[in-house]
Amino acid sequence: MGAVTVITSGKGGAGKSTTAANLGLVLAAAGRRVLLLDCDAGLGCQDMLLGLSQRRVFDLSDVVAGAAAPKKAIYACPQAPRLFVMPAPLHEENLISPDIMRQLVPALSRYYDHVLIDSPAGLGEGFQSAVAAADRALVVVTPDRVCVSAARRTHDALLCSGVREQRLVINRFSAVQFARAEAFPDLDAVIDEAGVQLIAVIPEDRTLAAAAAKELPPPDCPAALAFGRLAMRLEGRTVELPPLQKFGSQNGL
Repeated sequence: MGAVTVITSGKGGAGKSTTAANLGLVLAAAGRRVLLLDCDAGLGCQDMLLGLSQRRVFDLSDVVAGAAAPKKAIYACPQAPRLFVMPAPLHEENLISPDIMRQLVPALSRYYDHVLIDSPAGLGEGFQSAVAAADRALVVVTPDRVCVSAARRTHDALLCSGVREQRLVINRFSAVQFARAEAFPDLDAVIDEAGVQLIAVIPEDRTLAAAAAKELPPPDCPAALAFGRLAMRLEGRTVELPPLQKFGSQNGL
């Protein structure tokens, strides 16, 4: 049975969906069989991010309603054949209940090494549905006050939902912009404010953004390398973090 990881943020715009997509790509490139489950009902974007929107017929809500077998609503990613996507419901009113998620996700996870759940922004019903069957969580932030404050609330909400294993991903990090903003003295302060143990820093990388659904990003671009290190840590491999006080490169952690 595959590990079930929810990728969440509390605040919109932190990059949780692109984090989920790129993490799925690097895990699949490493030979893992990965299911990316989009739980952002009404606003799901994984099918577009991964070039599947033209093939989409069924989604998560069709499976729950009995209108389609799960295999009909799971699509292989064209860039990475070991990565599979189940799109989000098209309409917010088709949000899946937490009780149904607790039944569905374990049944699906038997066929994959990893199940990644893309959670909607906020801490409402969609969040409760997305985290219901998760073993662990990645809390994604950008290093600004509002987003990090939302991460702290997300941390508490995850604990209330029984998700105790949590790790922080600082996304779209630019040393120059971080210093210029002066919101935090250093990255240690970001981690302390969020209240979640750090697992990775993903640098701002235009190459990654330009690739999007058209092609895989170059494997040696800084963000792809950082996602690779994140994937290894997620699987329990030891990849050391350098001292954060000295962190100033654009290569990520």
